[in-house]
Amino acid sequence: MPPGKPLGLVAGEGHAPIYFVERLTGEGVPLVVVTFSDDQAQRLSAAGARVFRIRMGQFGRLLKILREHDVQEVTFLGKIEKPRALREALPDLRALILWKRLASRNDDAILRAVCQEFEKEGFRVVSPAEQLPELLTPEGVLTRRAPSREEWKDIRWGLSVARRIGELDIGQCVVVKERMVVAVEAMEGTDETIRRAGRYRRGAVVIKILKPTQDPRLDLPSAGAETIRVMREAGARVLALEAGKSLFFEQDEAIREADRAGISIVGVR
Repeated sequence: MPPGKPLGLVAGEGHAPIYFVERLTGEGVPLVVVTFSDDQAQRLSAAGARVFRIRMGQFGRLLKILREHDVQEVTFLGKIEKPRALREALPDLRALILWKRLASRNDDAILRAVCQEFEKEGFRVVSPAEQLPELLTPEGVLTRRAPSREEWKDIRWGLSVARRIGELDIGQCVVVKERMVVAVEAMEGTDETIRRAGRYRRGAVVIKILKPTQDPRLDLPSAGAETIRVMREAGARVLALEAGKSLFFEQDEAIREADRAGISIVGVR
């Protein structure tokens, strides 16, 4: 990051952006944060950030805020609930032009187009892992319980399914059981995918990986303590994250939650 220049954070919902802000402000890194809801703006302000709240789709205003505050590098972090975004967006002319240009409107295609627009405006888009590399998922079994032989078979089989789904830019997460696909993430997000899987099969394996064609600076697969709580409710038994290519927040808390519930967490290549 350029010396003395603030880092721009485009923050979605969830705890991940709050954790990011707390860590970086604690290290004295100046931040300019733009987010899309009053509640999240309040939480981020309480974490120590300078926060601007805009409506989803106000792309021109977003760029103006970052330019006015001398931001040169921008990162993206947090959940954007696509159904809510489509329902509540108030797109400006810049956003409408971008939207109409898209051949595909799946997540990766949208983020790539947004990233290209930022770069045209002279911003450098960076991964949140550049600032906090310790958030990347380590390789290996992270919990007391390792997956069983059958669960490892499901992990290996599920990874191949997740890659195929990712190639189509559908989602990052699949839930499998006994080499059967129980649920595939689409517009609803990971937590709802896990809950839906729990209605059909208990004891399933949740797999979350970077899409094969995905820009690793954008929308890295992520999980945390809340993911484990959702898995416990849904009766899922294993979480497999792509090591080095996914973000694992609140690692100590998540592992404690998993150990109490008998859930296995693994980082896989």
